[in-house]
Amino acid sequence: MKNKYITAIILLMISILIVSGCGKEKRNANEVVLGLDDTFVPMGFKDDQGKFVGFDIDLAKEVFKRENMKVTFQPIDWSMKETELISGNIDTIWNGYSITDERKKKVNFSKAYLSNRQVIITLANSSIQSKSDLKNQIVGIQEGSSSLEAVNKEKDLVDSFKDGKPVLYENNNQALMDLEAKRVDAVVADETLARYYMNKRGESKYKILEDNFGEEDYGIGVRKDDKELLNKINKQIDAMKKDGTYDKIYQKWFGTLK
Repeated sequence: MKNKYITAIILLMISILIVSGCGKEKRNANEVVLGLDDTFVPMGFKDDQGKFVGFDIDLAKEVFKRENMKVTFQPIDWSMKETELISGNIDTIWNGYSITDERKKKVNFSKAYLSNRQVIITLANSSIQSKSDLKNQIVGIQEGSSSLEAVNKEKDLVDSFKDGKPVLYENNNQALMDLEAKRVDAVVADETLARYYMNKRGESKYKILEDNFGEEDYGIGVRKDDKELLNKINKQIDAMKKDGTYDKIYQKWFGTLK
């Protein structure tokens, strides 16, 4: 009986070790897996050839090139991004990732590298002119996004939406397509994405309201204990800003808008 008990404990310990080891494949010190929402233009997305492109993609490639590290871009469910990071499936969240107090509880952030606003997008002929006009309207937002966090801070406003809540989408592209199809009345999203989308789809079709849900900064998220990776990222982005590389990448994706 005693032997059976000991055997059961050993088997249990082995199973725990196996499960805990499944989250992260063994990677070399010079390898890093970057998690992203691969529909988030212009930060990180797939082009017509299926290649990863975008402002954040170019930044990351240059950072890890300078550190002689191999980077792999891994699409993830954006609503599960912190779980993917903490479990070790990815090593960094780098894709228009807004720095918020809530997220700071789960991850360590790099220095801020780009400013952003949470804006309200409507069709050009919409009667919506301000936040207050969202009452009884259908509002679309990406699930797990900082846009949703920002909107949820204004509970009375959210309660006034049609059905008392926003319509949640897997990604911003779906929300904006529904806006174009008039299935929603407004979308709240990152200004960087909104302006890029408008530029590609036709600026005359949409408008961005002056009223918004606040400004924020983008940062790169790493695990709490991964200070070495964080230091490398901060060091190289600082260097790129000093030597002009950052500005070249910025102008490629955003032109003179700054």
